[in-house]
Amino acid sequence: MTGKYVIRGMEKILKQAAKQFPSVIITGPRQSGKTTLLKHLFAKSHKYVSMDNPDLRLMATKEPGLFFENYAPPLIIDEIQYAPQLLSHIKIIIDKNRATKGQFILTGSQIFPLMAKAGESLAGRIAVFTLLPFSFKEEFGRRLFKNLGSTEGLKRKILIGGFPEVALAQRINLELWFGSYLQTYLERDVRQLRQIGDLGDFQKFLQLLAALNGQIINFSSLSRDLGIAVNTIKAWASILEASGQIILIKPFYFNKGKRIIKSPKVYFLDTGLLCYLSGISSNKQIFKGPFSGQMLETAMVGEVAKNFYNQGKVPRIYWWRTSHGDEVDFVIENKGRIIPVEVKLSANINSDMAKGLISFCNLFREKINKAFLVSLSKEKLTIQKKIIAIPFAEFVEQLQ
Repeated sequence: MTGKYVIRGMEKILKQAAKQFPSVIITGPRQSGKTTLLKHLFAKSHKYVSMDNPDLRLMATKEPGLFFENYAPPLIIDEIQYAPQLLSHIKIIIDKNRATKGQFILTGSQIFPLMAKAGESLAGRIAVFTLLPFSFKEEFGRRLFKNLGSTEGLKRKILIGGFPEVALAQRINLELWFGSYLQTYLERDVRQLRQIGDLGDFQKFLQLLAALNGQIINFSSLSRDLGIAVNTIKAWASILEASGQIILIKPFYFNKGKRIIKSPKVYFLDTGLLCYLSGISSNKQIFKGPFSGQMLETAMVGEVAKNFYNQGKVPRIYWWRTSHGDEVDFVIENKGRIIPVEVKLSANINSDMAKGLISFCNLFREKINKAFLVSLSKEKLTIQKKIIAIPFAEFVEQLQ
């Protein structure tokens, strides 16, 4: 891995939050760059400690008062989920001097228990952010078209994914890295989160979910296939979603109550991990097979989700289908508007590909400024009013 620092999309909003709140926490998957980001932004103003250090963790859990005598704010505390006892003491310290902002900058990978404890102790005192692996815009910046403008370049980046250690490496054994990452994730996060006895069953679930990427999840069917209770399957999916590994996309309805009860589609948030779980090990395999279109969809939805998170927002992404068969891959809600997006694995565009977008625009035209047909084409063109066919790289570049 090179020593190069990559500018992250949430740097500006993080700095603002540290000036507005007494504490800030960044959650997200392991190896997404949380520690590197915080050291880059706050190393000059904050001391740094990690709860991965067993001696510091022992002091923090057994004698939190003594810990803060030795490590007073302003302070970065990395992987605080290993010492949740500190959160109540952080609240006391903050309340003694509520006017001082940015006293504590925290990170954590185990989002479920961490956010439950942070919510109890630091409600109203903490700003919460999620950092995912590199987006294409973060990694490439102005070189976006150079790296994604060709199909081969896009294939390579889909295969590698966005985890910084992989993305920045000159040479790396992808199978070895993702295998080790998965084992660490299972042992350190999943087992501790839900006290899962048989990690083999969870790993089978993960691989089956990868095979269903881009499709509607039927939890009952998964339960039958794996021989595991439906509630357990739902809990496992929640773990993956909360730890930033997958995103569950609900169907789009103006009646928001219907969104809650309908079955979601599942997408992995890192294409590299998806490729590993799917047994894809070379560029040539990326856009081949019956589910190759979902691979491009996965890359697209990952970019949109990261764009939301980098602004400190929760992603508002849905899918749409009518009883007559009209459908749109993604419907994005942002700033009071809706943006329908259809993704096509083709370099040649024709108006038939926009049928779903046309139907959607006819129904919801008052809420739509633009609709996009995203593809492997190298040209941007207008299909009809409001509907634009756009190359994948150009769509990614315009996200804001």
